[in-house]
Amino acid sequence: MATNKKKSILGNGGGLGALFADQGLDTTVSNEDTVRELAPDTIIANPFQPRHIFNEDALQDLAASIKENGVLQPIIVRHSPKDSQKYEILAGERRWRAAQLAGLAEIPAIVRKFNDDQMLQASILENLQREDLTPLEEAQAYRDMMTALNLTQEQVAKRLGKARSAVANLLRLLNLPDEVKQMVNDGELSMGQARTLLGLHNKRRITPVAKRVVREGMTVRQVEQLVNKLNEQGELNAKPQEQSAYVTETQTALEEKFGTKVNVTRNRKGAGKIEISYLSDEDLNRIFEVLDISFD
Repeated sequence: MATNKKKSILGNGGGLGALFADQGLDTTVSNEDTVRELAPDTIIANPFQPRHIFNEDALQDLAASIKENGVLQPIIVRHSPKDSQKYEILAGERRWRAAQLAGLAEIPAIVRKFNDDQMLQASILENLQREDLTPLEEAQAYRDMMTALNLTQEQVAKRLGKARSAVANLLRLLNLPDEVKQMVNDGELSMGQARTLLGLHNKRRITPVAKRVVREGMTVRQVEQLVNKLNEQGELNAKPQEQSAYVTETQTALEEKFGTKVNVTRNRKGAGKIEISYLSDEDLNRIFEVLDISFD
């Protein structure tokens, strides 16, 4: 059966091995290593694990393979500094999870000595060789790498053999609202769509516009056009005077409700008007649907 492999996020310019060498960390397995058999319940997940999403179907497939063939490559662990009877995983968390699903009583492991700083650094670098990281996981790994190893974006890009712009574009995704990040992780929103939404001048509108993009199945090009139009509308409707907190909150709530630009004005007596912008007849019909208005 043909497999669809994703391209590794690591380039050819030194890559992971060079990074491990620079930091004096070793996560490779050699013939000189002593392999121990550990009970899965004595092992705990890596507290520094930057990876948060594990595909359940893929884990089930791996568990089936482990039932048939066993764990072919030992996981790498260290003694837990909080509990001498426990071990923390450095490399091989998917194998450990799948081994538990397979009901294994023991799993092969190699015990290494790492302090917390080394554990954090090695965990980040180890995860960067994953081929199925989500864009946000990859971005967070870069951010963690910059922090832990005191590197700039340019240094990260150079060590991984990637263009600095590619690293910068991924890091920008971390500025998305949490709800939009979840859309990216769930595959509802592509990296290109999400990055384009960051071009909205009014950052409060990112979430409602993202929902609209998903609902209407927009392409990246259509998202670009929508963002440009919304930015232009915002400039045309910009008011030189400051709005009250009440008007600002009301306007924000309405924009989130309708997924489009809303302008609220209010005079000193409390009277005012609400202007709802729309981009096309289809957009207007969409607003009517939100208002539950129909014309029979």
